[in-house]
Amino acid sequence: MNKKKPINSKEAKKQIYLDQKMNTPENSKKIKEKYLPWWVELLFVQIGLPDKLLIQILKTKKNVKELIKNDKKSLITFLFVITSLTYFFPVIQHAKNKLNCEAIAKNYIIKNKNIKEINKQELKMLSTNFCYGGEEIYEIENLKN
Repeated sequence: MNKKKPINSKEAKKQIYLDQKMNTPENSKKIKEKYLPWWVELLFVQIGLPDKLLIQILKTKKNVKELIKNDKKSLITFLFVITSLTYFFPVIQHAKNKLNCEAIAKNYIIKNKNIKEINKQELKMLSTNFCYGGEEIYEIENLKN
């Protein structure tokens, strides 16, 4: 009967370390199977961009990962503010354009229609109607004649 010798754990660890350190065929196969990312293959192997650019891109990528890891809260706050501004900008722009149009329409009504008996609320209603394509201003002119 063959009895296996008990393997000392220190010896086993040392043997594993030596196997990993040596360039065995198994290790070389693992190294060969590692592929470059598609963008590195395209830009730096196929097109031939300089290696300095690749080094800068990889450093920047590393720095961005560290920044995201360290400053998550401030980045989330910044993105929330930017998203809020881009969401509300069209609303604010529309309100601004509406107020400008109403002011121009009021001046137009006062100058061209010569209506002195109209109160401020009716003037605002007519200017708003005019800005949205209404034709009540033209009907006022027809009623006068």
